[in-house]
Amino acid sequence: MTGCIAVVGAGQAGLQVALGLRALGYDGRVVLVGAEPELPYQRPPLSKGFLAGTVPVEELELRDASYLGEQRIELVLGRSVVEASVGDSGGELRLDDGTTLAFDGLALATGANARRLPVPGADLPGVLGLRSVADAERLRAGLADASDVVVVGGGFVGLEVAATARAQGKRVTVVEAADRLLARVAAAPFSAHVRAWHEAQGTTVLTGRTVAALAGSGRVGGVVLGDGHLLPADLVVAGVGAAPVTDLATALGLRVEHGIVTDPSGRTSHPRVVAVGDCTVQPHPHDPGRLLGVESVNNAVEQASAAAAVLLGLDPGPRGVPWFWSNQGELKLQLAGISDGHDTHVVRGDGQDGRLTVLYYRAGRLVAADVAGNPRDFNAVKDALARGCTIDPDAAVDTAVPLKTLVSAVREPASLA
Repeated sequence: MTGCIAVVGAGQAGLQVALGLRALGYDGRVVLVGAEPELPYQRPPLSKGFLAGTVPVEELELRDASYLGEQRIELVLGRSVVEASVGDSGGELRLDDGTTLAFDGLALATGANARRLPVPGADLPGVLGLRSVADAERLRAGLADASDVVVVGGGFVGLEVAATARAQGKRVTVVEAADRLLARVAAAPFSAHVRAWHEAQGTTVLTGRTVAALAGSGRVGGVVLGDGHLLPADLVVAGVGAAPVTDLATALGLRVEHGIVTDPSGRTSHPRVVAVGDCTVQPHPHDPGRLLGVESVNNAVEQASAAAAVLLGLDPGPRGVPWFWSNQGELKLQLAGISDGHDTHVVRGDGQDGRLTVLYYRAGRLVAADVAGNPRDFNAVKDALARGCTIDPDAAVDTAVPLKTLVSAVREPASLA
């Protein structure tokens, strides 16, 4: 036994594993290895306050160095793992500076990389992605000098960047290949509500339009759409999703299927290794046999806390309700549960007062909700899901009735026996 647990990846999930180990009483070495030079930092402000210049870089830090020192968490920053091995009793990491680290247990929190645009011209100066604080600093500098900003991708990150850029007076166009915004995660009425808000701010939204190439000589000057139309652009932001970083997991022989396959508590196919956060895929909560990646702070924190318990041979306990938020300027979105796999939905409100709630059901049971501008609805749904309850879909349509008064126990179907 080495008396050491190594954590690879110093983001939110990796840090949470390290802190979780200490909280559970682990007294051995905890070594946190991160490829970026910064202390562990929060990523949600990168597309909002940090990008807008209202959140300074020092406020991004999740914990300061002195606190981590008190917790005896050893930081190895600016270093990457180039080789790893693991057996029945532990393993060893080799870093890019040639040093080695033996461990009893290993946590992989390797995160995800922003996808690049797969079109000609994607490497032109002025074409940027957003995943790290270094990306955000480049994007913030680019925004300062930009007039025409094109955001490719109508997901949460792309829309957050679009809102920030528009608030700075830039001409902003969002190009989305699907026929509506947030098509992968939200029902059509919620997509329409989000689109209406962005268009009311002056952002141009193009859906059902692909990007064929990025034009420019020496620097990006425009976006060529699939139909040949040219959009002027002196800054292009690729918001086309992220790919889980699985190279190390693959090298260790772990099960990988578009992400490191884990259970909800981060257990991988090797008993000495857990994996947490954006690099993982987990069992779908209400669609047996499917795996699902959950990119959210909530998932990173909860899965990492559970994984710390797993590493120590403790019961990780049950997971809470998944939830997520997105602030796009004054538009506040909150999501509870997993809507993927729903078979019907109910719309509550018309959005005219800025509030809209979409409730998602599977086999007659509430599984999730998307909420705009209505924290009471969000809290009611989150509470209902946490207690294993549901909400009457017919009664929920009436916005005069508080949603929390409609929470009820699930009626299981009568047995035929």
